[in-house]
Amino acid sequence: PGGSKKSLEGGRLSASQWRLGQLRKLHIHKSMGPDEMHPGVLREMADVVSLPLSIIFAKSWQTGEMPEDWRKANVTPGFKKGKKEDPGNYRPVSLTSIPGKIMEWLILEVISEHTEEKKVV
Repeated sequence: PGGSKKSLEGGRLSASQWRLGQLRKLHIHKSMGPDEMHPGVLREMADVVSLPLSIIFAKSWQTGEMPEDWRKANVTPGFKKGKKEDPGNYRPVSLTSIPGKIMEWLILEVISEHTEEKKVV
């Protein structure tokens, strides 16, 4: 499709468009989200999961909906600083789905490219 190199207008995304590289660069020591997909498994299986994920990403883009599992989060308290006994010294940390995060990165890139190209910002 014409225009932005990351345009999702044409249906299925190519691996380069949805950042297959993001799968290969995943930090394997990060925590899993509620879908229990370990980043290390996604990283090791990047070549295998890239096509199915690209189909899901394209469908999500076309329909404006993300899979329900990708919208869920495990929220845990993250200590900031100070006394650990003080609940005010904690902040909520949301552990979300890795494929959901990749989809969010893709959307951000498409929007950023569009705003730069159209000189919106």
